[in-house]
Amino acid sequence: MMIGHIRISGLMICCIGFLLFSCHKQDQSPASSGGIPSANNQAVGASAHDLLSDTPYHALLVEVAYMPGYQPDAQALQQLQNFLQTYLHKSSGIQITTHQIPDAGQTTYSLQDVMQLESHYRTQFTTSNQIAVFILYVNGQYTDAQVLGITYRNTSMCIFARTIHDNSGGIGQASRTSVETTVLEHEFGHMLGLVNLGSSMQTPHEDASHPHHCNNTHCLMYYQTETSDLFGFLIGSPVPTLDSNCVHDLEANGGK
Repeated sequence: MMIGHIRISGLMICCIGFLLFSCHKQDQSPASSGGIPSANNQAVGASAHDLLSDTPYHALLVEVAYMPGYQPDAQALQQLQNFLQTYLHKSSGIQITTHQIPDAGQTTYSLQDVMQLESHYRTQFTTSNQIAVFILYVNGQYTDAQVLGITYRNTSMCIFARTIHDNSGGIGQASRTSVETTVLEHEFGHMLGLVNLGSSMQTPHEDASHPHHCNNTHCLMYYQTETSDLFGFLIGSPVPTLDSNCVHDLEANGGK
């Protein structure tokens, strides 16, 4: 099983947060299913074609479960939906639903904690004509406090919402919408098989030093933004987009 991370650095100067944006993959031993059906308990990228194409699944349902006080940013979810509609063929549509789950009473979450929460609160799974994705928003930080989000199964990711809230939306900081959108889209990019993680490269563009990431510094799938100041990078600037090489990989694997 592979895990994708988005990280921040913890520098705070004059109440301005400086973020180091990066994402890396780590090999992990296969996790217990915890009641998760096999169709939703595979390696990251294993369902790339199923997500991108209109066969065998004509619809996509994205279930977002969040803890009290950390409801997903509505604009970020809308931008995620736009992102998915841009690259996915789903003739029966793409739907995003949200529901609140209880506070787990923790300030730090491990991978095992996240998977256990999924097994308790995930309600939507892949069926004969619909593929389902689960996104969990927790009210704490990851065991690595710099991590903003992880993709840990073929249709599962976790957003460490408290870390995002603590480092965005304030004076001199990037908007919460921009940060949250960047995390969601980057992590979903890994689910879609980027880079060289289920969607084969049409032109070599994998960063040799950072596997499964694009070597284009301006691409959404680059392991790190061009500068270490992600807040500064995002202030007044749009969320990074996929470059042409990443788009071609998705197209070749059934996407638009």
